[in-house]
Amino acid sequence: MAIIESTSYEAPGEPGSPVPLKDRYENFIGGAWVAPGTGEYRDNLTPSTGEPFCEVAHSGAQDIELALDAAHGAKDAWGSRSPAERAAVLNQVADAIEENLEMLAVAESYENGKPVRETLAADIPLSVDHFRYFAGAVRAEEGRISEIDEHTSVQFPTSDGGVEDRAGAGGG
Repeated sequence: MAIIESTSYEAPGEPGSPVPLKDRYENFIGGAWVAPGTGEYRDNLTPSTGEPFCEVAHSGAQDIELALDAAHGAKDAWGSRSPAERAAVLNQVADAIEENLEMLAVAESYENGKPVRETLAADIPLSVDHFRYFAGAVRAEEGRISEIDEHTSVQFPTSDGGVEDRAGAGGG
């Protein structure tokens, strides 16, 4: 994790800020930026000044449906991944958050009005903890084989109190 030397930052988009800022943001749906179906945008105000700092999509029901369709479309691919693969993805998300801690904390603070010291010390690190927790939890599914690596698998206790195990590539 990066060592933070100061909790005083320039506003997003300003010279010296760790947060680059665009004038307008669309919806991020299905891995792509998508204009709102309404065609409308609204000012995004920062509580720290009450002033707009960018425009964001003013989404409607059709945007929600598009997002739900994208989520349902991704469900089967995600569900077909092994617990180890899902855990690896969740840990990669945690790594990316940690690598961008300062930028995310400043952006979050400007968006919601909280002091940067709180988002740096609590909010963003807790989100990292949550992703890591669920990465561990997915590996501990009861009664399922969890793949440690390509040569080692382990079965966890079953819900009826029995224990099954399998070690090594040839275990059964």
